[in-house]
Amino acid sequence: MGTVVELGIRGADPDAAAVAASAVFAEFARLDRLMSSWRPDSAVARINAAAGQHPVKVSAEVVAVIAAAQEVARRSDGAFDITVGAFRGLWKFDEDMDGSLPDEAAVAARRALVDYHDVIVQSDSRQVMLARTGMRLTLGGAAKGYAVDRARVVLGGHGIADFVIRAGGDTYVGGRRDGHPWRVGIRDPRGPREHAFARLSLSNAGAATSGDYARGFVRDGIRYHHILDPATAHPARRSRSVTVIAAGAMRADMWSTALFVLGPGRGLPLAERLPGLKAVFVGADNAVSVSSGLAGRLEILQAPSPGP
Repeated sequence: MGTVVELGIRGADPDAAAVAASAVFAEFARLDRLMSSWRPDSAVARINAAAGQHPVKVSAEVVAVIAAAQEVARRSDGAFDITVGAFRGLWKFDEDMDGSLPDEAAVAARRALVDYHDVIVQSDSRQVMLARTGMRLTLGGAAKGYAVDRARVVLGGHGIADFVIRAGGDTYVGGRRDGHPWRVGIRDPRGPREHAFARLSLSNAGAATSGDYARGFVRDGIRYHHILDPATAHPARRSRSVTVIAAGAMRADMWSTALFVLGPGRGLPLAERLPGLKAVFVGADNAVSVSSGLAGRLEILQAPSPGP
């Protein structure tokens, strides 16, 4: 899935923990084969190959993840949009990153291919179609969270209650650590990799952070990064990071991206209206905004570091 997956298990027999861990990583591998944007034989790749031509039959899991993503797209007015897969290769933030910027005519052409309304989902027959040739979907903002949620189900099936599972910026904490809630840090967007500016205690909850520091570069004092605004086809500019707490990792995953694109001005009021969702914003101005559900729970260790 293009990221590092980490699993920590507490208070279990070592042999049982090892068996459970193997099952978790096997589940991640299965879902990678199913939902990866990089594997030519995945369901996502088959949908993209048939864009503008015909629907593709996929598994119930793929339909469910796409349907959940479409709901977030609607609720966020398109700030989250799985058809941003059309931007692949336009901006170079993966293994091809060389600090170059795309031609604006190419940006405009790709932007015309991005519209979540053109994803046709037929849930009953488990078919998905992209309405126009050249469109591409990506589940990069949902599949890792879904995999984390599946991992907690796998661990539960093995009798593991106290654990933390992390895939990139997506986390789920189960149970407790040595009798206490897990403590989750929120990375300083401009600080060293392991430097947190805030932390909070969590148990049986999902957490996801979207940040402009994960993949990108600074050129002429401007930061270019991989979280693209579907409306502009350029890196979103209203946030430095957004952390979302929710009951599940997939919901936190999708909403952290949507709220990052929206920024605190529009995103914080929306977060307040979403049941069971809490958010921490570091805005483009480096100011920290916190939703009311975290009042008194979030410990600010220090102000986020300055920098471009």
